[in-house]
Amino acid sequence: MLKIEHNDSSFSLYYKNRCILMHSVKKPCIAVGFGNAVYSMKEGNFKLKDSITSKQYLKHFTVKEDKNNITIQLQDAIELTITADTYCTINIKAKKPFNRFWLHCVADIHEYIYGCGEQFSKLDLKKKNLPLWVQEQGVGRGHDLITLLANVLYGAGGAWYTTYYPQPTFVSSSNYFIHCNASSYAEFEFKKKEHILHFWQIPESVVVGVYEKPAECIKAVGDLLGRQPRLPQWVHDGMWIGMQGGTDVVKKKLQVALDAGVKVSALWVQDWVGRRITWFGKRLFWNWKYNQELYPGLPSYIQELSHKNIKFLGYINCFLNSEGDLYKEAISKGYLVHNQDGTVKTFDTTGIIAGTLDLTNPQTREWIKNVIKEHMIGIGLGGWMADFGEYLETDAKLYSGESAELYHNKYPADWARVNYEALEEAGKLGEVVFFTRAGYTGTSKYSTLMWAGDQLVNWSMHDGLASVIPAGISLGFCGVGYFHADIGGYTTLGWIKRKKELFMRWAELGAFTAVMRTHEGNRPDVNLQFNSDMETLQHLAKMTKVHTILKPYFEHCKDEYHTDGLPLMRHPYIHYPDDEKLHSLQYQFLLGRDVLVAPVYRPRRKKWNVYLPKDEWVHVWSGKEYSGGWVKVEAPLGQPPVFYRKKSQFKTIFEAIKDIK
Repeated sequence: MLKIEHNDSSFSLYYKNRCILMHSVKKPCIAVGFGNAVYSMKEGNFKLKDSITSKQYLKHFTVKEDKNNITIQLQDAIELTITADTYCTINIKAKKPFNRFWLHCVADIHEYIYGCGEQFSKLDLKKKNLPLWVQEQGVGRGHDLITLLANVLYGAGGAWYTTYYPQPTFVSSSNYFIHCNASSYAEFEFKKKEHILHFWQIPESVVVGVYEKPAECIKAVGDLLGRQPRLPQWVHDGMWIGMQGGTDVVKKKLQVALDAGVKVSALWVQDWVGRRITWFGKRLFWNWKYNQELYPGLPSYIQELSHKNIKFLGYINCFLNSEGDLYKEAISKGYLVHNQDGTVKTFDTTGIIAGTLDLTNPQTREWIKNVIKEHMIGIGLGGWMADFGEYLETDAKLYSGESAELYHNKYPADWARVNYEALEEAGKLGEVVFFTRAGYTGTSKYSTLMWAGDQLVNWSMHDGLASVIPAGISLGFCGVGYFHADIGGYTTLGWIKRKKELFMRWAELGAFTAVMRTHEGNRPDVNLQFNSDMETLQHLAKMTKVHTILKPYFEHCKDEYHTDGLPLMRHPYIHYPDDEKLHSLQYQFLLGRDVLVAPVYRPRRKKWNVYLPKDEWVHVWSGKEYSGGWVKVEAPLGQPPVFYRKKSQFKTIFEAIKDIK
């Protein structure tokens, strides 16, 4: 499996007959150096600048081989120890305290590159230079007016690559993957003939897997990094309606939904902890106990809902509001992140002053888990949004003493782990669900569900409805199987307000994802809501019926994910590797093996072009059969372009969809 060919001036490292590293004195594969970085952060949006003080390509080497591994000594600077078992692992040891590292890996000219976490703008990363750093995704993320204004006013515009969930893991259409065990800022440049992986640290190791088929490659990534805990069956019994405003308001909104025929499996009530009104809109009181004024006797109401088979979901994040009693307790016990001078590090996010939980402190982790177990699980919550994870500043002083610069990317994975362990210790894993937006290596092992974060409530390609499609597909290459998005988006700024058609089209997409959940947004009063008019309600009711009829198929797809590592939302080329055309498409996906979904992501469209891989496909709404290639189908509201494989064992279920009213 593992071999090296070398002479006095060059070497080539092979794993399963694939060349991984190619080195020569004229073109070395590794460089090391030193640099000084400057980080600035505003509300989770980072600007990074680097000054390289030295960079040295390591030309000269020696090779030592034995039965189990290969050792490559690169001058008196870096030692590589390469082993091959389940994967090929390149362990890296530095002889000097370098803090910059470049690795040149062999690439295929005609390959396509996927993954690197959650990517909203570009699915295929070939010929891209991709920064990897946990942060807010940014508002607009393009070259439009809203991005410009967000940058000028708030420093929050973002770029095509900014993401809540980067990960140093990528999958090639040539059926290999590379994962890097590193946590620093990184840049992956995917060139024609080589991948240049640049880190602001010396990586611990680089892991390579080589396979014959795409599905085998995807499975191996999940085997290595871990898969999400299985979602409980109740999540597919209806939608999760986002609502707020107090018990009386929630009860009325729920009844309106039920009377209209909307199938509801949960109420997601983010203001269960109380509210704060800021310039950005309606925000929450970050003190993780139920608010007695808005929701008096909440445990009793949760019990009442349970008799209707409806869950009550809440909200938590990794911060504490400076006005709350939990903040004061955390201060007294030293559980918050500090400044270098020992004072508590607070920040202002859209008018809220808060501190950040120091998750490097074992006592902090135990304390916040007990808060979750007592005040959330203990009162009967069926789940919650576990928000944020991106804001840790690099100049922070941590309990563990480790560099915040190197811990920053790890933070969201530890935040997911805290929530996971709270469920596990309470015996609620597999019953209660939490969903996260930020992530890094390790998140796929702990987060029970991912969501796409805060998109604009519009048709923006980089930050609207369309953007969540490549986001979900790209996460599927990184171990994540369960993904969804806020139906209707979240962010309203200026003139951008949610309209009916957008909400309806987003609901159509939501019906074909693992979880169907709405969000009122940051400015609920100026946006269309699920109950704004009867047409919206009736359309939503129909989509919830579509979602629930698919429950047996969802369970089958979950079996596939946990057995074979294949995500529910997956790139079609995984099952049709010989169809080159599929690599140029990023706004349609397979739900499991048997359903192809091509969401309508532009306004005022009654027909839609869809590309079908060569197979026997049936259009869900008309029953018309197709054998592949480009097709144009009718796509009125309520009939999103969806096809199923004629030979599917779930054919009867899919046939029943067209009769849903």
